[in-house]
Formats: sequence, structure tokens, C-alpha cells
Amino acid sequence: MAKILVTGGAGFIGSHLVKELRRRGHEVWFCDLFHTDDPKSIRCDVSKYRQVERIFEQHPDFEYVYHAAAEYGRKNGEDYYENLWLTNVVGTKNILRMQEKYKFRLIFFSSAEVYGDYQGVMREDIPEKIHIHLLNDYAMTKWVGEMMIKNSAMQFGTEYVIVRPFNVYGPGEHYHPYRGFIPKFIYCALHDIPYVVYKGHKRTLEYIDDVVHALANIVDNFKPGEIYNLGGDKLYDIKYISDLILNYLGKDDSLVTYKEYEPFTTKVKKPDSTKAKRDLGFRITVEPEEGIPRTIEWFKEVYGFKSKEKK
Repeated sequence: MAKILVTGGAGFIGSHLVKELRRRGHEVWFCDLFHTDDPKSIRCDVSKYRQVERIFEQHPDFEYVYHAAAEYGRKNGEDYYENLWLTNVVGTKNILRMQEKYKFRLIFFSSAEVYGDYQGVMREDIPEKIHIHLLNDYAMTKWVGEMMIKNSAMQFGTEYVIVRPFNVYGPGEHYHPYRGFIPKFIYCALHDIPYVVYKGHKRTLEYIDDVVHALANIVDNFKPGEIYNLGGDKLYDIKYISDLILNYLGKDDSLVTYKEYEPFTTKVKKPDSTKAKRDLGFRITVEPEEGIPRTIEWFKEVYGFKSKEKK
């Protein structure tokens, strides 16, 4: 079993990953911006070099680091761009400095946003083959992170794997205004708050358990230099997901404003996840028709709504 660090390990994906890796018997530590009661958690702002350095001075024997710590989101990156660039770029550089010294294997969390305005099937090599217009600062920071990692590997012989998650959702993702559309739709529908649905926008959906299963498998089949899309095969119209949520809650769409197009957003994102299926056992076992209700029930519990009675 391996000794592993997960940065951003108290976040949505990170917290699920920590649990899964521990379930498999690994010794897993995590760091995040705030203190927790977990005895193997460490408070750390990855953009602060000394705080990152302290972790590795105390634990020089990490074999793998999952670098999930990041400022998330397109609009968040516009409104809080200082935090975004410090965490996502300077923070990643700090982790790389540690990797160059301690030689752990790095798993870097990039994003589907690096495909920018590309309209075709999103294969992992596309961003290096053609010019892509990145649509926001968040995408830019993730692409800079990928470039820094590749350059570090060329100069210092470090080993990395890059993952590009698409639309991961599920219990544990709290709502805030900068989150993705699923927690936003659920929160607004529960609280009778108006929200906007952009018609014709299509996304794949990946339930958290399916994504974390594949992420944890990287330790068992680490292929240095690989990049993996973590996206499903089915495309769902965003209106369909809104309807799923409203129907489950027994509500109509009177709160919803429909618009034709959201500017500076790729209308359809279609990934090719062939490599992740082959190497990481990635597959969708929980479809939205099952995963969305699970997520709604978690929201109802967390935000104080009475659970839906079972028939």
C-alpha cells in the first residue's frame, strides 16, 4: 500500500477520493485551506511556498500526490482572478518544486475547460494539435498547469499523470453561486429561487463514485505522461437535467427562464474517454436518472428539507 497526499482533500472530489483510497488500504493524508478534525489532515494554502514545504519536510516519503487543490469555476475566476492564479498556477508550481526534490508521482487535476471553444470530439491530444481559444481564466490556469508539469518532467525526470474531469456531480458538492449547473438547479428548485436554463447546451454527466473509482485506480496502473479524459459517452441537454430535478421535486418550471445561448461557453462538450476506460476501468454505472435523485436527497438533508417519502 502507498503513502499518498491529496491536496484539496476536503473539497468535493478530494474528500470522496480520500475515502476511497483509504478504503483500499492506502495511508492517505490530505491538506486544505482550513483545519479539520481528521488526524491526517494538514492546513495549507498551496500558493504559500513555506506551507507546502513544511508538509514535505514532515513527510518526505509520499509516493503519490493527487493535486486537486484549485480555485474552481469560470465566473469565479473572473471575479476572484487573484486567488485563481495564485492557487492554480503558483500553487501548482510549489507542488512541482516539491516533486523535483522528493520525486513522488504526481496526479494533476486539470479540467475539460482546456478544450475551450473546440466543437469536435475532445480527445486528449487535441489541445496540442490545433489552436484552441480558451474561454476564461480558469481554463487558462489549468492549461498553464499542464504546461508547467510537462516542462518539469522534461527538465527533472519527474513522473505525472493528468486527468481532465468533465461534469462531475453528486452528494458532497455544496451550492454556491460559482458552482456548476447541477447544484445550482437543485438548490434553486428547493428554495423556489428563479434560475436560467440555456437551451441546446449539452453535457456528459459523471457521478462522483464513478469518477473516484477511476482516479483511485491510477495508483495501481500509473503510466507516466498519460492524460485522461474522465467523461461519459451520453450527452444530456441541460434542460433535460433541469426537468429531472423539477419532476423529482414535484414542481413545474415557472421559476425557470429559458435562454437560447450562454456566451463564452462551449455549447456541446463531447469527450473521448477511451484511454481512461482501458487503463483506469472508468465507466458510468450511475446514470443521471439515479444520480440526480441521490444528489437531491443529500441536498434536502444538508439544507434542512424533509426527505421524500419512499413509496
